[in-house]
Amino acid sequence: METYGRILLIAMPIFLGLVLLEKLYGWAVKKHPFRTMDVISSLSSGYTNIIKDVLGISVSILTYGYMVEHWALYKVQSTIWVYIIAFIALDFSGYWVHRLSHQINFFWNKHAIHHSSEEFDLACALRQSISSFVNLFTIFLLPAALLGVEPKVIAIVAPLHLFAQFWYHTIYIGKMGILEHIIVTPSHHRVHHAMNPIYLDKNHGQIFIIWDKLFGTFQEELPDVPPVYGITRPVQTWNPIKINFQHLWLLIKDAYRTKSWKDKARIWFMPTGWRPADVIERYPVYKIDDPYHFQKYAPEASVALRTWTWIQFLFTFALINYFFINIAKIGTPNIFVYGGFLFLYVFAYTELMDKNPYAWAWEALKNAIGLFLIYQNGWFGMSETMPWGTVVLASYFVLSSIVVALFARSLSFYSSQRLSNV
Repeated sequence: METYGRILLIAMPIFLGLVLLEKLYGWAVKKHPFRTMDVISSLSSGYTNIIKDVLGISVSILTYGYMVEHWALYKVQSTIWVYIIAFIALDFSGYWVHRLSHQINFFWNKHAIHHSSEEFDLACALRQSISSFVNLFTIFLLPAALLGVEPKVIAIVAPLHLFAQFWYHTIYIGKMGILEHIIVTPSHHRVHHAMNPIYLDKNHGQIFIIWDKLFGTFQEELPDVPPVYGITRPVQTWNPIKINFQHLWLLIKDAYRTKSWKDKARIWFMPTGWRPADVIERYPVYKIDDPYHFQKYAPEASVALRTWTWIQFLFTFALINYFFINIAKIGTPNIFVYGGFLFLYVFAYTELMDKNPYAWAWEALKNAIGLFLIYQNGWFGMSETMPWGTVVLASYFVLSSIVVALFARSLSFYSSQRLSNV
């Protein structure tokens, strides 16, 4: 927990810097618009994912350590070759986990967040899940376990394998010659994120493209078919926490509403997007039928709202850094209180980004809890080491309350406008 947090302290500013560098390049060459709210939504999703991971809020039905201890056919030393084997095994496992996440209704919920952006950029790479609480897919690491690859090797290689998937989320790198036949390139992954019929559910590989070619899921990017990004049931929100549970909530409602007991049972394991026939008729859900003619989600956002959103985003970044640096000192159970507050923080400001008429209530709750935590424990020990820090935080929560009060009128107006357009 603490070690992973310290790794993220290094990784976070690097990823953030690369995201902004890509956007500045796009702005300079006038090739790609800088959609502020989309970028912040993506980065905020990354926040929630790393907070959940550092807190360790998930369990495994079958652990890799158990498989090695009971099923290993060999015992191998941790040489460089073992690390290479582990990397390949993780990639093989990743291909199948990724493929199943696209093909089965229940598993799609944990992956939909990654595809929810209607842009394709480095920021969208950070749209990662918080809705997976039970790890069911460790079994795909069975080849490594049978060979006796130690759990510590997997633990070291896994973050490297994950971080190596960041770079190819970009439109600015074309085809890469011979590498197109070996590794997953930006061209391959543009296909994967596209919702064009010819591209849908293709190229599930994470590092090596060979798995797609072996198992029949490869599709080349075609020069006359430009990728259109997003998902066919658009999420229509900037709130990453809502996005994480949107598909699951639809499954729950459909299972409840259908009159067929057979459909109640099988909906979870049917192909992604499947719904009972009687529910489709009574409760239609908006779906993009023509990916070449649809309107991207883009609620009107004033300069003031965009500026305030960046301020909120950067304050979150500072609070996460303090959390990861001091996680051992904060201790259990306070780390879960801190983590819960950060989730509330992200939820509140992304509701404001959506111009949700109730965003002011979430913001008020966030500010009230923030001030209470400063009063109760000096912000998890900050008052002892950085007294000025608690003054800054308290001032921010007060200022935030004033700013949201100023936005409240426009939120009410926006709500009435939406209702009048229904």
